[in-house]
Amino acid sequence: MPDVPEPVVKLVRWTAEPAAVQILRSATAAVISYVVAVWLLPNPAPLTAPLTALLVVQVTLYSTLTTGISRVNAVVAGVLIAIGFSALVGLSWWSLGLIILTSLLIGRFVRAGEFEIEVAISAMLVLGVTRVAHTAWDRVFETLIGAVVGLLFNALAPPVWVQSAGESIESMARRMGALFRDIGGEVAGHLPVERAAARLHEARRLDHDIAEVDASLRQAEDSLRWNPRVREGALSRIVLRTGLDTLEICAVVLRVLSRTLTDLAKHRTTEHLLDDDVSEEMERLMDHIAHAVESFAVLITSQVTANAQAAEDHLAQALSDSTKSRDTIARLLLATVQEHPRQWQLYGALLAEVDRILDELGLEKRSERLVEELDRIGGEPSDRHPRIAMVKRRLTAAGLYRRAADVRKIFK
Repeated sequence: MPDVPEPVVKLVRWTAEPAAVQILRSATAAVISYVVAVWLLPNPAPLTAPLTALLVVQVTLYSTLTTGISRVNAVVAGVLIAIGFSALVGLSWWSLGLIILTSLLIGRFVRAGEFEIEVAISAMLVLGVTRVAHTAWDRVFETLIGAVVGLLFNALAPPVWVQSAGESIESMARRMGALFRDIGGEVAGHLPVERAAARLHEARRLDHDIAEVDASLRQAEDSLRWNPRVREGALSRIVLRTGLDTLEICAVVLRVLSRTLTDLAKHRTTEHLLDDDVSEEMERLMDHIAHAVESFAVLITSQVTANAQAAEDHLAQALSDSTKSRDTIARLLLATVQEHPRQWQLYGALLAEVDRILDELGLEKRSERLVEELDRIGGEPSDRHPRIAMVKRRLTAAGLYRRAADVRKIFK
């Protein structure tokens, strides 16, 4: 069998992505709405129909159904405004300014919400093509045709953005892991304050990464709602959301850990940051924590049970190794403090921050977060979400999240 050229492989992979599917969906919906408008209306160029279809078709089915009415409301309001202006004054520089002002004001009254600006956009576009009053009403029907086609078309095989959200979470976890390893590699010997401060700045930049991942996750959550292609999407949303919450807490603790090391470097301007035996064990500890963070991200994003099982095993091993290294460091620091009691508060804070990270990544804490999120859903879960109720009973009865792979089987 001949090898497939790499460009062809990349093209096939790209067409399987939700972004590519959405592009094809939008273009097809616009074309279909145009064909339907040509068939039903006498207007030779019903461009408002494909325009409305492009505005209505959203990235996810949930956002289409929830924002479609607001979008249609905004577009129809803009079209009606343009009809009035085209009949009275036509298009000029002063009428353009007046129609924008009027559209933005009316957008507030018709409750277009976040689509207020689209009232003005629709009015300007329609005013540009609607120059005769008796043809302007065709634009209203074109708008309705485009809206209906957009709403119906996006219900066909809506894309699921879970994979892209999972990749974002894993990418952020790898950046966190790299930062842990960098910290471990710098504690040996003398650590200049400038280098410690630079590492603190990098830890603070994780807040921006978390915001981007959170936006990607919200898109994935919307793609799971009301999606006929997904079974028990609420469970997958819970796993991803609680997992990101855990990583966000770890990122905050990482920033505090960097702050502690920076403060310690300020007090030890000419001395080694830590004793040699402590720094060697600290480097191992940071590497174990990095493995734990990365394994945790794979665990919460894995869609294959085998991958989830392997990630759980790696996470358990990394947490066990981290606990051993942490205990060793505690004994070594205790001896150091007894001989040299300076900065004993910073040593204690360092161990407390490590404990917090290990606790957040632990399976017991994971179980607690899942149960809390299941409780937050409220209502009658046994009636509305029978699988959620079953998972909750299992977690509550077990007392901890014993096997992530077993729960993943329920999610599928």
